[in-house]
Amino acid sequence: MTEFRSVAAATGEPFGEPFQVDGPAEVAAACAAAEAAFDVYRATSREDRARFLERIAAEILALGDSLVEAAVAESGLPRGRIENERGRTIGQLQMFADVVRKGLWQQLRIDPALPERQPLPRPDLRLRMIPLGPVAVFGASNFPLAFSTAGGDTASALAAGCPVVVKGHPAHPQTGALVAGAIARAVEASGLPAGVFGHVAGPSNELGAALVQDPRITAVGFTGSRGGGLALVKLAQAREVPIPVYAEMSSINPVLLLPEALKARGEALGKAFVGSLTMGAGQFCTNPGLVIAIAGEGLDAFVAAASGAVAEAAPQTMLTTGIRAAFGSGTGALAGHAAVETLAQGDAGNTTCGGAVLFQTTGAQFLADKALQHEVFGASSIVVRCQDEAELAAVVAGLEGQLTATLQMDGADEPLAGRLLPLLERKAGRILANGWPTGVEVCHAMVHGGPFPATSDARTTSVGSLAIDRFLRPVSYQNLAQAILPAELRDDAKTDGAPRLIDGALTLG
Repeated sequence: MTEFRSVAAATGEPFGEPFQVDGPAEVAAACAAAEAAFDVYRATSREDRARFLERIAAEILALGDSLVEAAVAESGLPRGRIENERGRTIGQLQMFADVVRKGLWQQLRIDPALPERQPLPRPDLRLRMIPLGPVAVFGASNFPLAFSTAGGDTASALAAGCPVVVKGHPAHPQTGALVAGAIARAVEASGLPAGVFGHVAGPSNELGAALVQDPRITAVGFTGSRGGGLALVKLAQAREVPIPVYAEMSSINPVLLLPEALKARGEALGKAFVGSLTMGAGQFCTNPGLVIAIAGEGLDAFVAAASGAVAEAAPQTMLTTGIRAAFGSGTGALAGHAAVETLAQGDAGNTTCGGAVLFQTTGAQFLADKALQHEVFGASSIVVRCQDEAELAAVVAGLEGQLTATLQMDGADEPLAGRLLPLLERKAGRILANGWPTGVEVCHAMVHGGPFPATSDARTTSVGSLAIDRFLRPVSYQNLAQAILPAELRDDAKTDGAPRLIDGALTLG
């Protein structure tokens, strides 16, 4: 295959002009250009780099309706959702511009020499964070803008000073090409080497494998399935020089309905839950795929309300026919499971649409079969009925790693919530109360990560300003002359407000 085309999510039919299928030669050229650009790009000033990120945001906004229309057609997502996602994409680029300007990410530290210290003198030691090198980023199917070509992985890697080579997601090549063009224009307008950003496209897994295996790539950002993420991790670890893969992969995002909240508002919670479950056809990495509660009248009210809302939910277009087929397979397996009861199923629509499905099992049955924890990507969820608090805690303790865990609670539930919190901290990257996990705020305190299999590295986040740390590493300088030290580590440095830790005391330059 030398060409491929966009596919309309709503119909499954190809449309638009064909795109070239890139191969090993194009990957190698993009990686070589990124390596050639690295030293020039990492030497840019904080202000120049921040302006570059802002210029990317402006170029994306300047694409106007052409970008929105392409993303709507290729993803099947409604226009309002795409417009909001464009705003998020622009916003996170602007946030990282602010992060770069403030300079906290550099973690500048100076421990001056103590030549008179006994029994041994201390050498002069200075530290800063530097970028890793060229980074490979894989576009995500469910966020054609915010987690794709100019998404959070790209924005944070560029903010760190790393050139980026993106493998565009094959489900939205037109969207990816438009955004790639916007970034290329920002690169040129900023006077940067063209290799600061590269983009390769094609439907084969071999293309991504070639990118990860290229020796010039130093880290990988990925959002997608557990199978896809683990395949990249395996490739990266098998290299002559292994590299980190920051993969966001699989999560069912448990919602814990605590007893007093259920008594007070079980019916209302049931209806609100289905609103979160069906948002975006359930195609969010934070979709609430598991509900855990203690059996009783409150849970009965929740189940009745949620079942009614699921049955009435309209079918929605799914991102691709492949995702729709996998959803049907996953829900079919649950429906046929001896320990699982189907509570309600919405209209499934046509072959490109998915309908919501709600299942139920007991705490004992859930604990007995790890397969019930497998993510079904779409509007599918399992209610786990527990006998008592001890069984509820056992179910939580038996969970795999998650992106989120939600507590629906009232004031009288606080003692129970306090007992559960240490368990939840070991299981999830974000713990929230009296909300729903769908919706990830781009800010400084956000963690969009979690223990395996939610991510391949629980120490990191792919959303929020801490995402920049994935693409940096520390370097310590011992007894170097002032003239050859990095400028921000010299005694007379003007750091434009970037903080420095000098002999353990925080100072602002």
